[in-house]
Amino acid sequence: MKIRGEQLDNAQQQRMLRETTPPDFLDSSVEWRRIFSETWGTFLLVVVAAGADVVAAKSGGAVTLGMAVVAPGMMVMVVIYFMGTVSGAHLNPAVTFAFALRRNFPWRRVPGYFLGQIAGGIAAAIFLRAMFGTVGKLGATEPGMDVSALQALLMEVLLTTGLVSTILGTASGARNIGANGAIAVGSYIALAGLWAAPISGASMNPVRSLAPDLVRLDFAAGWVYLVGPFAGALIGVLFEWILKGPATLTGTIAAQGVPESEMAVPEPD
Repeated sequence: MKIRGEQLDNAQQQRMLRETTPPDFLDSSVEWRRIFSETWGTFLLVVVAAGADVVAAKSGGAVTLGMAVVAPGMMVMVVIYFMGTVSGAHLNPAVTFAFALRRNFPWRRVPGYFLGQIAGGIAAAIFLRAMFGTVGKLGATEPGMDVSALQALLMEVLLTTGLVSTILGTASGARNIGANGAIAVGSYIALAGLWAAPISGASMNPVRSLAPDLVRLDFAAGWVYLVGPFAGALIGVLFEWILKGPATLTGTIAAQGVPESEMAVPEPD
């Protein structure tokens, strides 16, 4: 049996999810495993995304801009492969917010995911500071030279809208834990950085930006990278609804990290 991707209301989705998935993936007593997954995955993302800038500064430019923006995209792709089935591999509060707003993810689980992602990001920034000090501003994202805060904000809104569209689109189709979804999401992150990093840093992730700011206690541009990604997530969810209508069961399964290999979802009545 297979998932057909029908548009179902939230009650139908949850009923089918309960009936067809392994109990441990819906058991709140193992929520710690999903939160740890988000913490570890976000640590890896931030240590690579911020670390690329730190190492570039430390090495005198041995890590180029192209390398620095492709690296986090590749890391996200790898993390989706190795732990997408555990937590959904959100790695980003804006993504968790988008899944919840889309009704693919329970709001009651959002705070735990946020805390895990924040903890992972801060741990990564602390690791980088312990290793290299505040070289390269600890990989902080800032508006580029001669770029206003408003311009950077609008760029972050646009880029995050595209990111959320990519994630929600692959989650409800090719699945964000499958090969196509992982490649699509990782490629989008790299592509966004290749053309937009000189404008806003192409963060698209509040934790990736705010973790270095918190560790070095500099919040001059922090609001840009808090408001921009959440606004972009909101627009991305709206666009997904325009394109595909209500949430589907496949999107719910992808957002919550249920492994396809252990599922047998029947045709809806």
